[in-house]
Amino acid sequence: MRNLASGIAIVATGSESARRGLTVSSVTSLCIDPPCLLVGVNSSSETHAAILANGRFGISLLGRGQEDLALRFAGGAKGMDRFATAPWQQGVLDVPMLEPALGGLECVLHHHQMVGTHGLFIGRIVATRGGNGDPLVNFQGALRALPQA
Repeated sequence: MRNLASGIAIVATGSESARRGLTVSSVTSLCIDPPCLLVGVNSSSETHAAILANGRFGISLLGRGQEDLALRFAGGAKGMDRFATAPWQQGVLDVPMLEPALGGLECVLHHHQMVGTHGLFIGRIVATRGGNGDPLVNFQGALRALPQA
C-alpha cells in the first residue's frame, strides 16, 4: 500500500475545548446521490470516540506547505494542542475547519462500521469549500506535494 499515493487530510470534530482531530490518508468519495464520503479512523484515537459522540465531522484537505500541520495531527501533539498552530473556524455544522485548506467538506455521520482496528465513517456531505494550491500526498511513507497539472 506504500505505492498507492493518497491525499492527506485532517478529520476534526467538536468545538472549543472539546475539539479533536487527526491526520488521515484514507478519505474516499463514495457516492453522489446522496453526496457521501468514507474515512477510516483508528478506534484507539480520541477522534474516533468524538465523531461517534458528536455525529458530525469536517475534512480539511491539506496542500503544499502544510506538512508540519499533518505531522502535528498525526501524533506530534495531543487533544486541543493540535489546533494551536493554525487558524481554524467552526463550520456550518459547528466542526473545526482549517482556514487555509486546499478544500473542506462538512459531514453528518450517516453510518459507522468497525473493521479490525479502524472505524469506517460514512459521512453525508452537507457543506463544501474550495481553495487553491498543490495537494499534499502520502507516497512510500513520505509527505510530498503533487504539482497541479
